Amino acid sequence: MAMLTILLLSKLLSLFSKFAVATDTITQSEFLEDNTTLVSNNGTFELGFFTPGSSSSPNRYVGIWYKNIPIRTVVWVANRDNPIKDNSSKLSINTQGNLVLVNQNNTVIWSTNTTAKASLVVAQLLDSGNLVLRDEKDTNPENYLWQSFDYPSDTFLPGMKLGWDLKKGLNWFLTAWKNWDDPSPGDFTRSTLHTNNPEEVMWKGTTQYYRSGPWDGIGFSGIPSVSSDSNTNYTIVSNKDEFYITYSLIDKSLISRVVMNQTRYARQRLAWNIDSQTWRVSSELPTDFCDQYNICGAFGICVIGQAPACKCLDGFKPKSPRNWTQMSWNQGCVHNQTWSCRKKGRDGFNKFSNVKVPDTRRSWVNANMTLDECKNKCWENCSCTAYANSDIKGGGSGCAIWFSDLLDIRLMPNAGQDLYIRLAMSETEIITGIEGKNNKSQQEDFELPLFDLASIAHATNNFSNDNKLGEGGFGPVYKGILPYGQEVAVKRLSETSRQGLKEFKNEVMLCAELQHRNLVKVLGCCIQDDEKLLIYEYMANKSLDVFLFG
Repeated sequence: MAMLTILLLSKLLSLFSKFAVATDTITQSEFLEDNTTLVSNNGTFELGFFTPGSSSSPNRYVGIWYKNIPIRTVVWVANRDNPIKDNSSKLSINTQGNLVLVNQNNTVIWSTNTTAKASLVVAQLLDSGNLVLRDEKDTNPENYLWQSFDYPSDTFLPGMKLGWDLKKGLNWFLTAWKNWDDPSPGDFTRSTLHTNNPEEVMWKGTTQYYRSGPWDGIGFSGIPSVSSDSNTNYTIVSNKDEFYITYSLIDKSLISRVVMNQTRYARQRLAWNIDSQTWRVSSELPTDFCDQYNICGAFGICVIGQAPACKCLDGFKPKSPRNWTQMSWNQGCVHNQTWSCRKKGRDGFNKFSNVKVPDTRRSWVNANMTLDECKNKCWENCSCTAYANSDIKGGGSGCAIWFSDLLDIRLMPNAGQDLYIRLAMSETEIITGIEGKNNKSQQEDFELPLFDLASIAHATNNFSNDNKLGEGGFGPVYKGILPYGQEVAVKRLSETSRQGLKEFKNEVMLCAELQHRNLVKVLGCCIQDDEKLLIYEYMANKSLDVFLFG
């Protein structure tokens, strides 16, 4: 009779234990078995044991997923490096106050690493998807003993942090699953560079793959979609103890997450579509060819829609012209002319607008300086190669300056910011003249696009005789076809021409002003290496006859 009573009590305790953990909390007297789960208070998230994807492997993991989404979507995995081989493991809180996963032999498979002490520890799954260890009587987030948000897997949820906690020695970063059936860490990661001007980067192993650009007060310099996302509020926190980015959803009914996808090597933002019952990709990084890290080399700029996409910044030329014409740009560009540091009239800056600013590992920031003070600070340091506002809100404030080579610049149409790059003064005079200041009279503004030499050489088949239309006193004229199909005529000033740089500059300025429907349209110019080129609209033979006489 006594034995029967003990067996009944044992069964009742087992049933009570299973019933008790069908909540959001485990106490030190309870445990989670393979066939039981925790569910967050509002029913959004669930924690339990699972086998990933369509795998036939017996591997089991402890993870967190969305409770009410029919496609099991795991957002965090505890033992991703150490799978369980059977279904007899248990998750519980040990006497030291750590959450531990043990197998049937009581071998520890995974454990939290907290050293903080509490009188009575509980593990709770929060509505945010965060699994926390805390004192039973203390719900203050600042006093959590441990939390899963400090150890992300491949998913960035609202309320999570990506960045650094220097006080606690934490680096919050994401690592993709190896594949959809294997949650062990892959080689595709997303982290935050801890520099004076922090930015987010993605890595393929130890190779940098993508860079967001620094936070400019509105968004990341290289991700215009961040500042234009009307459903998401981003917050940047930066002080002596920590730097991180976090976000929240304005519409709390939306289900959205950011995930590292190793199959595509992309960071994807996905939103759950209730009607189709599917996850839909709302944005993806990298977005295009120019998002590849430093694809154009030092002092190069990447321009989508142009062929080739890489060109040297105005005032620079390819370091290896041979490699550049073969579309191998990794050696980058160098100054067209030598310049004399801190010599008035021989050392200046040129403004480049709508750009993703360079890699910030070679930069310095002072949030209290004006742009003029920033310019002077850069000019005084011969290692300084560029400067810009560190914050572009409200007309701009603060100072960021760069040293040594400028890496990973791209054009950002209708986005990005202004960057001022150091050049020989003769170069800045030429470029300023072309871009728009005529000081002869009323300083009227005009615009004339600049073409890079490599794209014009490509358009004219490297100035082939077969493309030659004729030759005048100042040099030959070639027919060319731009990457998007437009036919052009390219006037190439010969080295023996009597027209020098000053005369060419005057002609450029005059052509820019004298645009008329009855004149051949000037499309742009190129001043690079020893070349001086004017690019005109191409007019086929007899075009004027047809226009005048029908």
